[in-house]
Amino acid sequence: MATEEYIDNESDFIKSTDKNPSNILPEKLTLSSHLQFACHPGVSCFTACCHNIKIILTPYDILILRKRLNIPAHEFITEYTEPAYLEKTDMPGVQLKLRGEKNGCPFVTPEGCTVYSDRPSACRYYPVGMADFHEGGTNDASEEKFFFLVKEPHCKGHEEPKHWTIGEWRADQGVDLRDEMNKEWLRLVMRRKSFGLQATLSEAAKRMFFMASTDLDTFRKFIFESSFLDTYEMDADTLAKIKEDDVELMLFSFKYLANTLFGAPGLTIKEDKIKAKVEEIKKRQDEALLAAEREYEELKAERDRMLKERQEREAAARKKQADS
Repeated sequence: MATEEYIDNESDFIKSTDKNPSNILPEKLTLSSHLQFACHPGVSCFTACCHNIKIILTPYDILILRKRLNIPAHEFITEYTEPAYLEKTDMPGVQLKLRGEKNGCPFVTPEGCTVYSDRPSACRYYPVGMADFHEGGTNDASEEKFFFLVKEPHCKGHEEPKHWTIGEWRADQGVDLRDEMNKEWLRLVMRRKSFGLQATLSEAAKRMFFMASTDLDTFRKFIFESSFLDTYEMDADTLAKIKEDDVELMLFSFKYLANTLFGAPGLTIKEDKIKAKVEEIKKRQDEALLAAEREYEELKAERDRMLKERQEREAAARKKQADS
């Protein structure tokens, strides 16, 4: 199952097609490129691609699916997903939990997908992937996007007589909306990936990323029921939106994560909180300095005591020698 690809540079893409490990055809495609493909119950391999697969879920996927099922986020995560790390990083996410003897998607039946209109992003992209070249996932980096075709041996959809352009296929699959909803979250993942494994996220940062990415109900409580609003400047319009609108809340969570994990602009800490933090740091520094001074004085006193004892012993030894 193909998904949207964010690759660091073009040479990596070309190398990745060597020996064709992912059945990626080594050809860069554009929105106007030709595609011959169709998937429907009449194709002999129908639903084969829904088994033995790894489908990473984006925050928008989770939001749409749990609304489709009318269950809370935490229940969806527990029942339908399992933990996964994202894009060779230490960032925690989730993937669909496969079921049954055939190791299939929990939403697939012999008749097809039971949540087709709300299916995950990865399912919509197939068999067309997108490569997005930019440095570190940053918003201001120059970008080059192109598309590529995944052609797996078992897939007979490529033999169907239906012809499209890549742009027509993506429009039919509703990919453009998913691109927009997923973009900033994917860039968080790629920004983390660009740092390499020598840099690690703290456990607290991982927990925050996981919570904000998978459970908007809890993230909303974090904003409105913790010290968050005492810490950050928030305008009334934004607060009203994220209190009622899950999509707005999700998009805000990406901004919050970019700010707290990578120092990106977008959120402002209240002036009094900054002053309080500065005072707290200064107090800790002053306390550390006083502690160091006390330790120095104690060490100096101990040194003086030991020196005095040695001098007294030497004086006593000289007196004893003189008396003898």
